[in-house]
Order: sequence, then C-alpha cells, then structure tokens
Amino acid sequence: MANQRGEELTDAQWALLQALSPEPPRRSDGRGRPWRSTREVLNGVLWILRSGARWQDLPERFPPYQTCHRRFQQWVRDGVLRQMLEALARDLQTCGEIDVSECFIDGTFVVAKKGGLLWAPPSGAKARSSWEWQTLMVFHSPSTQRLLRRMKSPLSGRLLRLVLLPRSRSA
Repeated sequence: MANQRGEELTDAQWALLQALSPEPPRRSDGRGRPWRSTREVLNGVLWILRSGARWQDLPERFPPYQTCHRRFQQWVRDGVLRQMLEALARDLQTCGEIDVSECFIDGTFVVAKKGGLLWAPPSGAKARSSWEWQTLMVFHSPSTQRLLRRMKSPLSGRLLRLVLLPRSRSA
C-alpha cells in the first residue's frame, strides 16, 4: 500500500510492524464479516493518537472508528500496541529522527496579529508533513502520554520520565 498522504505508515515501517501484529481470528464456520487490514486500522489508530481527536472524528479514508477503537483496546490489553510503538521509536532513533533524551512538553501556538480579532491557522508551508515528523507527533500526543503512563515497558517509562521531569523541576 502506498503512503499516499505522508502521515500513514511507510512500507519500511509496516515491514517492522507486520511481524508484531497478531493474525486476526477467523471463525471455523467461515461466517461473519472479513477483518479490515491491520495496516489500515493501525494507520487510523496512529491518526487518533497523533491528532488527539475523538474516535468519532476519524476521517473516512480509515476503517470505521468502531473497528479502530475495538482493535486499539485489544492491542493495549494484549501489549501489542506497546510493542508497535517501541518498534517505531527504535526505528526513528536509528534513523536519527528522534532523541529520547530530548522532549517538548507543548508545541502548540496560536498566530495572533496585533489588532486582529480572528484566529488564522498557520500557512501550510510552515507545517511539517514528512512521515518522520508525523510518526514523531504520535509520541508527543496527550493520548499517547496517557497510554505510556499505563505501560510497563522500559522505553515507555523513559519517554514518560522525559515528559514529566521538566514539570516536576518547575514545581
């Protein structure tokens, strides 16, 4: 599957994650609706984690939000999502795109012009759209930070400490 939007998993990333994703269960009688592609569902889950949007706001280019949410819950429960996020983080670290010793608490800003009453979003030229940036944004999402708090992984603990440490110093 081609990475059409720059925010979906690349073929190289999917090659890393495909081995970690469990095979969906099949009914022995062959009945029921066929399972959606794990790659499509994972792209939807990563979009939610990156954007912080509600599940109901998942764009139509992804599988139904119910499918993505159900699979997300199953992966969290089984520890699969933790393994996938760690694999993505290791891949980004290997490529030099992420440094787990560096953290940004909040990168949100609002453009305000003197005397302007209306909010204007920054131009598209200023937005980063590479897959490395989009994947990195998953780790800076509040949703992912909540998930990292519940995980028992050494990598998630290190990432979480980097997020919480600056707050405790300023308190």
